[in-house]
Amino acid sequence: MARFSEKTVVVTGASSGIGEATARRFSSEGANVVLASRTETDLRRVAADLDGDRTLIQITDVGDEEAVAELIGVAVERFGRLDVLVNNAGTIVQGDVTDIATEDYRHVMGTLVDGVFFGCRSALPHLVKTKGAIVNVDSVSGLGGDWGMSVYNLAKGGIANFTRALALDYGERGVRVNAVAPTLTRTRMTEEMFSDEDLIAAFVDRIPLRHYAEPDDIAGVIAFLASEDARFVTGAILPVDGGLTASNGQPRQV
Repeated sequence: MARFSEKTVVVTGASSGIGEATARRFSSEGANVVLASRTETDLRRVAADLDGDRTLIQITDVGDEEAVAELIGVAVERFGRLDVLVNNAGTIVQGDVTDIATEDYRHVMGTLVDGVFFGCRSALPHLVKTKGAIVNVDSVSGLGGDWGMSVYNLAKGGIANFTRALALDYGERGVRVNAVAPTLTRTRMTEEMFSDEDLIAAFVDRIPLRHYAEPDDIAGVIAFLASEDARFVTGAILPVDGGLTASNGQPRQV
């Protein structure tokens, strides 16, 4: 497919995991892709496999509003337009809320909430011109609570409702705003979890499809939401969770 030929896509957190898979997916469908992350080495590794004429890397801390404005500006300057923004940059902190250091709290909120806000604010004037789309990478943790992850839940819950609000504000201007909400996905950020076989088994036991996600599973849905195939979809927080949220939470009885 070439659904994104001559279109320009910015992907944050593109140096690994879901962001890397998403950048590769858009590139494979003909897009100009701007890869953003704080890690230059990994960005160059990803970009090395992509079409050099259609790929740009930009070292960006998404919690820095000036850096995000520069990212969007560089993308438009290089490729002449912006059609899709994928807000994917992520981080996490776990623990009881009374034990979480303010520095860690601010880092999570800066990356997840500020990053999405700054990205959308900078991108929307350009997306209005192209009737483009935003896809935010949320989480099932934005749809319900987790034990020991209150700060992450706070951030992801905010992203979900911010997505809905922007869909209302920008629908009549032709911009669609959606989010994906993955469950456990095997990425660099979750690498430590996969060393605990019992924990992974517990996750898989709750997922009707009986396996966790790979980054490509999420990237395909992001591409769908950004494409004309989803032209009448906006304000959706789409679970990409193998059926996890189909359950009401009660235990298996049969």
